[in-house]
Amino acid sequence: MATDSNSRASRLPFLLTQAGVFVALSFLLRLVLAWKFRPIENSAATDAASWLRVFGVGLLLDTTVAFILLIPAALWLTLCRKVQGRWQRNLLLTATALFWLTAIFLFQGEFFFFAEYASRYNIVAIQYLHYWTEVSGNIKEMYPWKTVVTLSLGGAASIVWFLWANVRPAAEVPLARRLKGLLAWLGATALLLGGAWRIEFQTNSERVMNELSSNGFTGGAIALWTSDLDYAHFYPTLPREEAFGRVRKLLDSPGAEWTSDPLSIQRRIPGSAEKPRLNLVVLVQESFGSEFWGCLNLQDGQPRKGSLTPALDALAAKEGMLFTNLFADGNRTVRGLEAIFSSIPPLPGDAILARNKSEGCETLASVLARDGYSTTFMYAGRGIFDNMKPFFTGAGFQRFIQGSDFENPTFSTVWGHCDEDLYARVLTEARTAHATGQPFLISTMSVSNHQPFTFPAGTVPEKLRGHKAGARYSDYAIGKFFEKARTEPFWKDTIFVVVADHGARVYGSQTVPMLSYEIPMLILGPAAVNAPARIDTLGCQLDAAPTLLGLIGRPYDTVFYGRDLLAPAAERFALMNHNRSIALFRGKEMIALSLGKVIERYIRTDRNTVTREPSDATTPEAAADTTALFQTAAELYNERRFSVKPQQR
Repeated sequence: MATDSNSRASRLPFLLTQAGVFVALSFLLRLVLAWKFRPIENSAATDAASWLRVFGVGLLLDTTVAFILLIPAALWLTLCRKVQGRWQRNLLLTATALFWLTAIFLFQGEFFFFAEYASRYNIVAIQYLHYWTEVSGNIKEMYPWKTVVTLSLGGAASIVWFLWANVRPAAEVPLARRLKGLLAWLGATALLLGGAWRIEFQTNSERVMNELSSNGFTGGAIALWTSDLDYAHFYPTLPREEAFGRVRKLLDSPGAEWTSDPLSIQRRIPGSAEKPRLNLVVLVQESFGSEFWGCLNLQDGQPRKGSLTPALDALAAKEGMLFTNLFADGNRTVRGLEAIFSSIPPLPGDAILARNKSEGCETLASVLARDGYSTTFMYAGRGIFDNMKPFFTGAGFQRFIQGSDFENPTFSTVWGHCDEDLYARVLTEARTAHATGQPFLISTMSVSNHQPFTFPAGTVPEKLRGHKAGARYSDYAIGKFFEKARTEPFWKDTIFVVVADHGARVYGSQTVPMLSYEIPMLILGPAAVNAPARIDTLGCQLDAAPTLLGLIGRPYDTVFYGRDLLAPAAERFALMNHNRSIALFRGKEMIALSLGKVIERYIRTDRNTVTREPSDATTPEAAADTTALFQTAAELYNERRFSVKPQQR
């Protein structure tokens, strides 16, 4: 009888029960996310059929992920003749506990991630794992980590107890039966994976609905797989000659002298070599979207009551050149930095700061260095974060000052020293550089307007919290900086610019949620601004460097994709990126390109409304222009040709 019992024994219930628990927890998370973050638009994108698809596709993906994750356990239960010997039992229980501890922790983390980015785990989550010092400190200060850890430990212990009490693996199972069980598991996994592979789960016109149908494990896997993807394999392409021809036409400007190579975008921008080499100070502000600026959200022609940016509102009204129709190129600092300083389209995959072919890439610093400028980048945190120091020191910046170089900082967080310390160092560096008589570029990246939003005492009204408090402190620190800078000898010979790296959060139904990408740029200094002005020209961060170089007014060679926002142009556009989708916006039309060579068209009917049009409504010219810009940028970067080559004149 024992032999017959063993012949029928199975270890599959131990695996199937875990798969069921995983799917149930995934369903519960999806239900919570759908209730908490459901789209508010009442449209066909959120009807009953759409919700059924969200949960149906989600069930398939969750089950597939569960079977894949449990393959190691299936292999172990197949190879192990006895599972209830001491070491075999302890190893199995420990591995099972660690699996569920990790899974429950990630399920909880995904809720907080979705609240911040309106997305399942994506490339942002993957990239943050590289910088555990900053992220772990941020988690401790901003999130209920003790509760999360307690629930993870308690949940894992409960599941392991339940499994061992109810579906404990059979002590002895014949090898043939174990192998049949493994083959059954692998076969079911293959069928599930095949079904999931064939289902297109990004079909809804509402982006959040697509995110809800996915899961964090799927999103993370796609992010890893596509971190350095081959553009031509996943996105629409044109013949090379046509693509470069289109781009040269799109980027052309009055007086530009183009290189004779038709597969290059290098050109010389005219100017006067007799003009003075004005200094340049670029203050890049963390998470400082247009939504916070009173002067960009007027009521009866005045900044709204209770504006979070009183200092900047006053500067814009009295002496600044304010750009009111500007878009960030992405929703991460690395995207903002690559756009502002390298003026390169935001390629799908990782930003160029995180890629391995970026040494020697063209930047604002390399342009100015060829004209005799000293160039410095300053970051109040660790230079390794977002690969800033390796990138900038390899792309034209002669000096990189980081948090460890600051002497006696007055206030710091896990991200770095406060903005007041950063700007005090800017004044010191500018004063020293000015004394040498050499023109200078000083660029900064701030850190204070970031979770956990803590600042020096007395700088922010106590009633403010979160992003609002961060914006108010940024305004305070910048206001103090300009109060002091205008008393310095370099004031009259320097152009100052304040520009955001990205907005505070992601929202919107579009594949590329452009409405959450609106950012400010304010230019100050008597050398460049004679009277206050509001510039409504459409642009994006790519246009920052060309605009600043245009204000200096000296000739220069360039391969930038941006254009001077103050110079004549036949048309204007903004380029954007979100996760693995890219887009061009001009006029009222946005064309988005996504994995699988998908092309979408959106129309912006007013400031707060962007609607998706049928796919067959996409205009061929708009899609071709979008394709050409990103295709050529990918080629130039990958072939290490995104740099200025010496020209015979």
